[in-house]
This record gives sequence, C-alpha cells and structure tokens, in this order.
Amino acid sequence: MSASKATIVTNKGTIEIDLWPDRAPNHVDNLKKLADKKFYDGLIFHRVIPGFMIQGGCPDGTGMGGPGYNIDAEFTDAMFTKGVLGMARSMDPNSAGSQFFICTDDAVHLNEQYTAFGKVSAGEDVVDAIASVSKNGQDKPDEDIIIETFTVS
Repeated sequence: MSASKATIVTNKGTIEIDLWPDRAPNHVDNLKKLADKKFYDGLIFHRVIPGFMIQGGCPDGTGMGGPGYNIDAEFTDAMFTKGVLGMARSMDPNSAGSQFFICTDDAVHLNEQYTAFGKVSAGEDVVDAIASVSKNGQDKPDEDIIIETFTVS
C-alpha cells in the first residue's frame, strides 16, 4: 500500500500533509524513499515567497541540489490551491528530485505544469508562520527554518 501522510516537524512547528498516491504515485513513493533514508532531516526551507510558497528539500540549502537523480512529471488536473504540496523542478518538467514546495496561496499558473501530490491537513498556521519570516533578496530566510524530522507513513 502506498504512503498516505507526510509529517514535517520543523523548528516552527509541525505540518501534516495528506498525500495523493492515486494522482502521483511515483512522487509519493519518491518522497517516502527519501524520508525513510532521513534525507530531509536537518535540511532547511531555503526559499520563502509570501503569497506564493515555501520550498525545502535541497541538500545544500541553495535550491540547486538534489538526490542525484530525477523523476518524471506526473501532471494531473489537481489545482495548486493554498496548502497543496508540489514538486520543484528546473525548466525541464522531468527534473524533479527532492525539492518540494507548499503553496501559501492559490497558484493557478502552476496547474498542469508541476506535479501536485498532496495537501496540508494540519499545521497551515506553521506554513503561514514560515512564509512570514524575514528573508534576504534571494528569498532565503534570515534565520534557518529547519526540517527536524520528515516522515511518510
């Protein structure tokens, strides 16, 4: 049976996400694989854009790193609304790896362009708190927002 829930414990609080294995099974399986290896533990949210999204999952904290492989896009009719979990990528739709984002507002321009594979079910206030931290000109928080543990069950 595929994973159905992700729990992200940060130094700002806990975020729970209901995953969508029926819509994006490879992305959910990849997330579980990385979480089981503790890949995300200790990483930061390296990009925060209020009114858009918060992004994490880069092993070097720059937005340029990944797990050493890519997975193919799984586009669906899922809408990128507030709280939706998506997979970050480069211009190549099939370049996702480990970086993910959580929408802090509706982002319809992402619909059918990025893979949506879950939605926040608890901790929306934590997502909002992360989105409101002070940041530098590259949208990186001035103070590290740390993913203490990331589990998928």
